[in-house]
Amino acid sequence: MTAIGSAQILFVLALVIAAAVPLGAFIARMLAGERNFLSPILSPIERGFYRLAGVDPAREQSWLAYTLAMLAFSLVGFLSLYALQRLQNMLPLDPQGFDGVAPDLAFNSAISFVTNTNWQNYAGETTMSHLVQMLGLTVQNFLSAATGLAMAFVVIRGFTRAESATVGNFWVDLTRAILYLLLPLSFVLAIALVALGTPQTLQGSIDATTLEGAKQTIAIGPIASQEAIKELGTNGGGFFNANSSHPFENPNAVTNLLEIWALLVIPFALVFAFGRSAGDKRQGRAIAIAMLIVLVAGAFVAYWAEAGGNPLLAEIGVDPSPGNMEGKEVRFGVATSALFAAATTGTSTGAVNSMHDSFLPLGGLVPLFNMLMGSIAPGGVGAGLYGFLLLAVIAVFVAGLMVGRTPEYLGKKIETREMKLAMLAVLIYPLSALGFSAASVLLPGALSSLSNAGPHGLSEILYAYASTTDNNGSAFAGLSGNTPWYNTTLGVAMILGRFAFVIPVLAMAGSFAAKKRAAASSGTFPTHGPLFVGLLLGVIVILYLLQYFPALALGPVVEHLLLAAGKTF
Repeated sequence: MTAIGSAQILFVLALVIAAAVPLGAFIARMLAGERNFLSPILSPIERGFYRLAGVDPAREQSWLAYTLAMLAFSLVGFLSLYALQRLQNMLPLDPQGFDGVAPDLAFNSAISFVTNTNWQNYAGETTMSHLVQMLGLTVQNFLSAATGLAMAFVVIRGFTRAESATVGNFWVDLTRAILYLLLPLSFVLAIALVALGTPQTLQGSIDATTLEGAKQTIAIGPIASQEAIKELGTNGGGFFNANSSHPFENPNAVTNLLEIWALLVIPFALVFAFGRSAGDKRQGRAIAIAMLIVLVAGAFVAYWAEAGGNPLLAEIGVDPSPGNMEGKEVRFGVATSALFAAATTGTSTGAVNSMHDSFLPLGGLVPLFNMLMGSIAPGGVGAGLYGFLLLAVIAVFVAGLMVGRTPEYLGKKIETREMKLAMLAVLIYPLSALGFSAASVLLPGALSSLSNAGPHGLSEILYAYASTTDNNGSAFAGLSGNTPWYNTTLGVAMILGRFAFVIPVLAMAGSFAAKKRAAASSGTFPTHGPLFVGLLLGVIVILYLLQYFPALALGPVVEHLLLAAGKTF
């Protein structure tokens, strides 16, 4: 580790927080339906959409009606994207003449982009036409991110409203999230990426002559526009198979820092928006501090592990000072590769600027554990906030048990119904990630997809199901997932991670919104100070580290010990 590398990490995070605070204020006003500086331009467009769709923006929905609208919208998105992939050879904007996508892969990819996972069992530049990339994948990048934002808005209203039978209108929240937040930011970021060297064209490919005189065909396309929403929407699905390590998606160190900033800024801004909406900015700051501690810890552990270099190479005389550069781009280096890995799995983005499969065991443990926690630091667009608020409810409940009082959070009493819903949501992740991993290690067909044996092979399987259950989408690239077993089971894991998790959360938000708000008293547990932050971090350790420790011990921990003994996989 070097001072310059550490300074790079801290500099990017400082830029994120500096932008997230004013952006959080903007989101809070948008959530409340107040006018903002974009209203003169976008309000007529917004009203036009409502008229076309027959939506009354003043009519709100119960949590159940809101949830059913979200599920119906997601189902239509899945069917549309599946059809686009299957029929792409009959549709325009297919300059490379790609055939229709196979049924199991189309199923997996459609579920992946609708659930904001963007897991890719294919190479985008050799599989998907420009039409599918733009009308299918990029559009779903906006829609799935906006759906996550809408669900976060419901949870915020659950804590900020009292004796309310409604939690908002899904169609209004979806429209505003896209019009006022995702589209403007994506437009600005796409222009910046084009200026910094990212291509944006409808051309299919260009021919180049190499230094040896050979001819090479290089795929290009509408890259910058997809890259912008890929990061801002914490989607992660790249135009190229190499994702953000590809020089067209991420040309240089400046774009690298900009992309890390982009994938973190909205999740942190939502936390500050929560504090403003609750009428107490300290509530948002406390959660942001807890998120930042987890994120910084992960980034520096990964940096420390990778900066030390591979001990097996050091033994044969290779200079370890550059660190473990396997699978990393020289233009990024170890420090920002480690930060990107921690940030992309600390959110549900899943974009990569280095190959996580090539990380040393403890370096690879960081992104794996981030996803097993549910990518809550700071989490995906929308998903991070409601995932962390779920932990806050559990933390306050634990505090209430310790002092013998009925637990409260922001004046809302936490009773049996809310705790049952919270635990139902929390148990989805281990059920899916560990359950499917256990089944896969018992099936010879599933094991045949591994390129590595031993504990690293286990880590590859566990990483895949952690990534899809968490709706992250990154991968240990040593697993060949484009098989009927993995395409199907990974698709089911994505569904469970998105919908089986969020439905109890929305039900809990509806329950909180209907409750009266209790006045704070001298016995009320404060949820804005260091004690609450410490309690949150303690719950994370107890709930996640102990829960997954056996699986992690059999994977990256054992691999690290064997590596120290001179054995690799």
